[in-house]
Amino acid sequence: LALDLPVTEWADEEGIADQEILERITKASDRAMAEKAANYGPEVLRMAEKSLLLQILDQQWKEHLLSLDHLRQGINLRAYAQKDPLNEYKREAFNLFDGMLTGLRETVCGVLSHLEIRIQATPEEMEARMAAERADREMHEGRIDPALTSPGADDDSADGETMVRSRQSAASIDPQDPSTWGKVPRNAACPCGSGKKYKQCHGKL
Repeated sequence: LALDLPVTEWADEEGIADQEILERITKASDRAMAEKAANYGPEVLRMAEKSLLLQILDQQWKEHLLSLDHLRQGINLRAYAQKDPLNEYKREAFNLFDGMLTGLRETVCGVLSHLEIRIQATPEEMEARMAAERADREMHEGRIDPALTSPGADDDSADGETMVRSRQSAASIDPQDPSTWGKVPRNAACPCGSGKKYKQCHGKL
């Protein structure tokens, strides 16, 4: 269960029963899974559980069918022991199926206990995050205001753009108040912190 528990110390306690130790382990396991659900979110964890369950079930079902095939090949030998091969096959096939379900539960619980999920951001999310960090950094450095574009130059061309930045106190720029931004270049990050270019955000025509 990927748990670090003082089971040996519990077993040394006077008067403690096996059932009580089992209950402590179960509670600790439940707490660990609840923490995973809180960290990853219930929806993400449910998706992971379903995916792992299907993969493990598929593998164990294949192994179960192989075991049934082996059982079928040798079941007629039971007749030498004065036993009905059909009844013996039904009984042993049921035991194999019951064992498969038990093994499935144990394997799924073990895998989920060791499960660690890494959620990677999409390229769009990464780009937006980096743009927002750059905008925030520029605001704190007082480099947002103002950059002027030379007459007749293309707004989208970095070569035709003359950037004039002034040192401005970061405290004087309010992301929620456009009137404090001054003249923002159209290709610069929008001071509102959205991560978009100004021309695609508050400067959109």
